[in-house]
Order: sequence, then C-alpha cells, then structure tokens
Amino acid sequence: MPSKYGDLKIQSFQEGIKDHLVIFKEPFGLAPLVRIHSECLTGDSLGSMKCDCGQQLEYALANIAYEGGMVIYLRQEGRNIGLFNKVNAYALQDEGLDTIQANHQLGFKSDERTYEIVEYILNHYGIQNIHLLTNNPKKIESLKGVNIIKRWPIIMPSNKHNIDYLNVKKELMGHML
Repeated sequence: MPSKYGDLKIQSFQEGIKDHLVIFKEPFGLAPLVRIHSECLTGDSLGSMKCDCGQQLEYALANIAYEGGMVIYLRQEGRNIGLFNKVNAYALQDEGLDTIQANHQLGFKSDERTYEIVEYILNHYGIQNIHLLTNNPKKIESLKGVNIIKRWPIIMPSNKHNIDYLNVKKELMGHML
C-alpha cells in the first residue's frame, strides 16, 4: 500500500464481528517495533485535538516506515465503547466530566479494550520479541506470551483541548506520560 509514509503492507484479521488491520513494513528483524493502536475516528481521521490518538498514529506509521515493524490497528473505538457512545461521552466531557467519569455515566468501565488478538497476530508473523511503542501499562501487562525487549514512549505535545484528558490518562489510568 503506497502511503505518505512510504510503501507499506496491510493485512486484516477477524475477531468475531470486528476486522482489525495490521500495517507493516518488512523485514521485521529479531525484535520489530510494534504499535498497538485502538481506532479513534475523531483523532485518526478528523484531526480532533481532544486526544493525542491521531498524532500517535502518524508518529507510529512514520517510524514503522523507517525502521520496519507494524502498527496493529484494533477496531476498539472510544476505548471499546463504540462511536455512538464516544460521541455521547464527548458531550458529557463538554459539560465538565472527565473521560473516565463520562464512561461511567454511560455505564462503561474506564477502559473496555482487550488485547487477546494481539498475540494471535504476532504469532501469525512468527514474532516473539518486540519493541513496544506505548505509554499504556495495560498493553504491556496484556502481552503474556511476547517478550517486550524495550518500551518506546510515544509522548505527543499537549494542547489546550487535550491537556486535561492527558492528565487523567497519566494520573488515573497510569499512562507513562
């Protein structure tokens, strides 16, 4: 797939009714760079400044294109509450709730995402050792059958629209920002 980052390959994987996408560049080497990225339509496609998702995806794709490795793009919109509920959570945030409070108000946990498919995908490619591009300790903890050689931080500049969101991720969700 030719892209603004260079020539990349893509492959889809099914998990129940969800289709996930792997964007990659070979060769992988002994421990490729891997980004586990959850879908964020507003950030990834629309350029929302309420989060850092779009910036993280662009950073990951640029590094994958240069270093080799993969972005595992998981269809888990809004920390897996779906687009409809994410839009409702945005409205609650506009009324003063933080991202966790908004999810709870809608009847969800602070983070509904799961990562079981990630090990299946890595096994498909014969990958046992990785450099993981993440700030999220939950992603690190979820990979039991994979050796994480190194965690690469992926810290993006904040702005007036996402600074409170990033503080909640750091202070209440344990993200390493």
